[in-house]
Parts: sequence; C-alpha cells; structure tokens
Amino acid sequence: MISRAGPWRAAGYLVTGVLVGAPLLVALLVLAVAGAALTPLLVGLPLLALLALAGVPVGAMERWRLRLVDPAPVPAPHRTPDEPGLAAWAGLRFTERATWRELGYTVLLAAVLWPLDLLVLTGAAGIPGAMIGAPAQLALAGDDTRVAKLWLIDSYAQACLCAAGGAVLLLVLLRPLARYARARAAVARLLLAPRETEQQLAEVTRSRARLVAAFEAERRRIERDLHDGAQQRLVALSMQLGLARLDAPPELAQRLAAAHREADQVLGELRELIHGIHPQVLADYGLGDAIADAADRSAVPVELDVELPRLAEPVESAAYFAVREALANVGRHSGARRVWISGRYAGRGPGEGRLRIEVRDDGCGGADARGGTGLTGLTDRLAVLDGTLTVDSPSGGPTVLHMEIPC
Repeated sequence: MISRAGPWRAAGYLVTGVLVGAPLLVALLVLAVAGAALTPLLVGLPLLALLALAGVPVGAMERWRLRLVDPAPVPAPHRTPDEPGLAAWAGLRFTERATWRELGYTVLLAAVLWPLDLLVLTGAAGIPGAMIGAPAQLALAGDDTRVAKLWLIDSYAQACLCAAGGAVLLLVLLRPLARYARARAAVARLLLAPRETEQQLAEVTRSRARLVAAFEAERRRIERDLHDGAQQRLVALSMQLGLARLDAPPELAQRLAAAHREADQVLGELRELIHGIHPQVLADYGLGDAIADAADRSAVPVELDVELPRLAEPVESAAYFAVREALANVGRHSGARRVWISGRYAGRGPGEGRLRIEVRDDGCGGADARGGTGLTGLTDRLAVLDGTLTVDSPSGGPTVLHMEIPC
C-alpha cells in the first residue's frame, strides 16, 4: 500500500525517474545491438547475458527510489546463493522469476514509463512554471514574449496576470501529480517487491531441505551407532563363543555351537539392517557405485548404464533408496527376467541440474500405485526433494520407471 506522499516528493520521484530512464534506454539499446551483432563471434553472448541481468541493479535502485513516495522499505526478492562466486550468483539469478520481472520492469521503464513521467511533469509543473516566469521572460525579451510557446505577452500587466494564473494552476495540478506518482510507484512495487506466495514457497522449500538434511544426518548417526556399538559387541560375543567351544565338553559344545550360529545369524541380519539404513558404499563412493551394489544384490539380473558425479547427500540417498525399492518391486511383482537401469546427470550451471534415472524391466507390466506395488512410497520419497516419478506399465509389459530429481 503506497502512502500519501507530499506533492514535492512525488515530483522528485518523477524527475528522478526521467533522469534514470533516459540513459537506461540508451544503455539497453547499445547492449542489445552490440550483443546481437557480435553473437556470431561469441563476443556478444556475455553482452546479451549482461542485458538479461540488467534488471537486477535497476530493480535495486528503483526499490530505493520508491522511498521518495513510500517510506516503507521494499525487500529484495532474490535468494542468497548457497555457494560463493560469480558463477553461483549468476546461475541462481537466471533461474529466479524475480530476475525476469525486474528485466520486464526495466524495459517498461526505459520504453514507456519515463516518457510518460516527462509528459506528466511537463503538463503539471512545466507549463505552470513557465507561466509563473512570464514577467522574467518579458524582461529578458524586451518587447514581447511567448509563454510556453502558447500565449503572446507584451505588457507587464499581462505577465503578472499570467504568473498569478500559473501559480493557481500549479496548486490545482499538484494533487493529480501526487496521485499519478503513487500509481506509478504501485506499478513499480508490484513488479519489484517479492511475492508473498513466493516468499512462503521459498521458506517451505528451505525448511523442507533442512528437515531432509536433519533426517539424513540422523540416519547416518544411527548407522554409526549400530556399526560401532551393537555390531562390534556381537562380533566379540561370536568370537568368545567360538573360543569357548574349543575347551567345552561335548554336550556343552553342541549348545555353544548353536549359540554361535545364532549369534552369527543375528550379526548378518544386523549388517543387512545397517546397510539398509545407510550403505557405506553410498557415503564413500557415491550414487553410481551404490546403484551397482544394489544391482549385485538384486534377485533379478540387472544391466547398468550409469554415469553420475557426486551429488548432494539428500539427492544421492533419495535416488539410491528409490532404485532399491524399484528393484524390490520388480522381484516381488513383475516376474521379469532382466532389469535395465540407466542414470545421467544433466546440469547447465552450478547448483542447477537434474538427476534422471530410468528402471526398465521385461516383466508382465500392469504396475499401479493403487495396487499396493510400493509405487506410492517411491513417489513420496522423491517428492520430498521436488522429484517426480513417471510410470509406463501397460498390461503385458514392459514397465518403465522414470525418476527425476532437481539438484
């Protein structure tokens, strides 16, 4: 909501708009023409990128200039990059809607708004000002003068009457001038201020990322506690039972052997549990090797075509467990004889990319999330990171699961 600024502050807002808009038009035209002309030589690409980001500094200046008519500060709509450096900053800015809204406002300011501001200032202040200065103009001209190129004045009586009329006209037009300035500022605020829904969505995204990171940290803590605590105790117990069997009488030795086998079985189950919580291969070598390990454990033979870099821990964890769930579904429901898994990462810049994994089998098809095949849980696991699952499973097969996670 734009406050009721005084007429002089409103006039100052419009004057500075003209002073900003005119040079801005020239700068945008120079960047656009030079960028387009030099693009075949690749020199123009940085100029076009600079043109696309021109709205960022202009938006910051316009938010500051809004204080002339509205003292309430307008916060910047941009997020802070997760990584330092110009590449991370530019990569984030190019993907934000606020950047393109600022660019749209910049073009609007350069092409439309400042000429409109100048026209309003000329009508509301320029003409009355020229009328008020009629006596001075007559004195400088000598015999007669034409005020605002409209009225011929040849006597001081006419000049004084014109000056009085100009003063009255100025007082009358100051209120419409202030109203126009408030409307003009409202347009700027609409395009340059952060949208409430975007702020809420950004906060939800950040809080969800914090929850995912906390969940992964807790998962790894449980895995370490089991590995370094309960597993080591079971290993020691198994060794003690094995040593006790060597010197025990036959009857006791049989019972110790049974206890030894039970301890080994519990130890094996505990190792499988630890592997299911957070496999060490995922933490040490990354998602590609972890998928290969899951393929080796699969009940159905798997062919791999996976080339992946190291990614963020939540992304790697979600993708790994999604692939494991998909392989488990294949083994339980599809009747497939073979599974094919492909994985690629496509990125256009720092912090901007998508992980795509496809799981295909030659089973009977007919996979349905409503049929208890585990697809609902798989979808929920990916949705935590804004990922998507696409299922193509006609009756008779084959079944293709396409997973995509933004990175």
